[in-house]
Amino acid sequence: MADQDQNTQQEGGNDAPSFNLQRVYLKDLSLEMPNAPHVFLEQEAPQVEVSITVGGQRLAETVFETTVTVTVTTRINDKVVYLVEGTQAGIFEAANIPEEQLDPLLGIVCPTMLYPYLRANIADAITRTSMPPLHLTEVNFQALYEQRIAELQQQQAAANGNGSDSGIILPPGATRQ
Repeated sequence: MADQDQNTQQEGGNDAPSFNLQRVYLKDLSLEMPNAPHVFLEQEAPQVEVSITVGGQRLAETVFETTVTVTVTTRINDKVVYLVEGTQAGIFEAANIPEEQLDPLLGIVCPTMLYPYLRANIADAITRTSMPPLHLTEVNFQALYEQRIAELQQQQAAANGNGSDSGIILPPGATRQ
């Protein structure tokens, strides 16, 4: 009976959806302190700006790279105290995942897995400036993904005049049949 189950798994096992993290790596890290040492004399509280972007690319049929990039710019009186930019990347294998589930997987799940590594790397770089530590807050990648989809839908509607008469908005690369 066990042999029969094993044969069934081998024959039909290739169609089962699978998702695996293959590798996590720091793709880029940059730290600039253009106004040091003069900024160390400033007494005012710094103003912090943080931006985050998610990217990715297909490396092979079932292999994808997802990246999360954070840029932190800290200023005092319009002088840059430090600028830290880091990109954390991961290589993921996603086989037999339906196409409509692949984009959310790569745009929500993968960045959520990578972000803790990036937070630690950014915090470490800022600590090395001898400035007060800065710890990035959690990010809701699902909300960011939904915002990106809404922006794409608005762009598509604008490109088509007022949108289609059916009210259906097609994802990028899709065609109406």
